Order: sequence, then structure tokens, then C-alpha cells
Amino acid sequence: MQNNAALLVVDVQNDFCRGGALAVPDGEAVVPLINRIAGKFATVILTQDWHPADHSSFAANHPGAKPFETMQMPYGAQTLWPTHCVMASPGAALHPALDIPHAAMIVRKGLQRHVDSYSAFLEADRTTRTGLDGFFTSRGITKIYVVGLATDFCVAWSAEDAARLGYQAFLIEDACRGIGMPIDGGGNTMDAAHARLREAGVRVLRGEDLTG
Repeated sequence: MQNNAALLVVDVQNDFCRGGALAVPDGEAVVPLINRIAGKFATVILTQDWHPADHSSFAANHPGAKPFETMQMPYGAQTLWPTHCVMASPGAALHPALDIPHAAMIVRKGLQRHVDSYSAFLEADRTTRTGLDGFFTSRGITKIYVVGLATDFCVAWSAEDAARLGYQAFLIEDACRGIGMPIDGGGNTMDAAHARLREAGVRVLRGEDLTG
């Protein structure tokens, strides 16, 4: 793999896998492939959802609200989630089978209680940066390959932002899993995410394109 390429492994955490508080269907199945792919990259970054217990995106913190309802926040529409990935909890830990000892950094997102953070680059207010783009720039990275959970939320937002920040962005489809929630007007969040990815110029690959 070229020295100017990096792998971004998004939110492969216990709460997003089987038995977790916000389990993505078949989420844990991505782990073996991600481990293989990571061996092809000198630069690997991991992300973790890392929320305070009183985070504003948790339905439990809004009396009468239910998970997966939508609420207007100062930064726009926000899906309300089951309480998940509470900082330092077992659910927030990386999946135990994830084996990437050479990962350079873990980016934790969603720490501010008043704003959610799907993307590894920008919080949901679309203004506050995590600093990840600065790291990539300092390393001479121009290509970013994205894997992890969930395709239609944190993975897609991260890949889109990578493209918009000027990187060549790739999503490795079979190293991701999505939720596929219904959306108003028909379709689901997976359909909408793929449409946005195409619009942003993100190229969709398969793991075999990298591992042979």
C-alpha cells in the first residue's frame, strides 16, 4: 500500500456488535476482514463513539421520547438513540477481536453532551473539527479508505467528509455493515447514504480489491 494512504476504522465497538445496546445487524462480522485489510496499511486510525451518560442524542435524556424518533437540535434534525457507548463503559470498548496493534491513534467523538458526532472529521454542527484532517495532512496522506460501523451513519459521514476535505476517499463495502432505518418519503438510510457517497465522489470497493 502506498505511503500516502490510510485506513480509517470507524466505531468497531461492543455496543454496535451482537448483544450491544445499539447492535448493527451482523456488525461483528466485519472484524476478521478489517484485521486483514489493516495489515496492508502503515497508517491506521481507529475511532470510538465516546459519550457522557447525559448526552443529548440519547432518548432516555428526553422525557417521553423513544429511541429512533427525530428531534430538532440547534444544529438540525437529530435521531434519538438508545443509550450507547457511554465513555469508559464495556459497551464503548473496541471489539475484543479487533487486532490492529500498529494503529497510530484513536479518535474519540461525541464527548460534548450537546452535539452528536457521526463523522471522524467534523461534529454534527458541521463546524467543530476533531483535528483528524490535520494529522493526515502532517503525514502526507492523500487517500483514505473507510471501514467499520455503521455504513449509513458514522462510516458514510466520515467518507463524505474525507472527500469534501480534498482526500481521495474509498469505502470498503464488505468491511462495513449498516442499519437501514426507514426514512420519510420512502427508502431507507442505506439508500440515502449510498446516494450521498456517490454525490461526494466516494469510490466503493470490496475487500478483495485490497487483499487479493
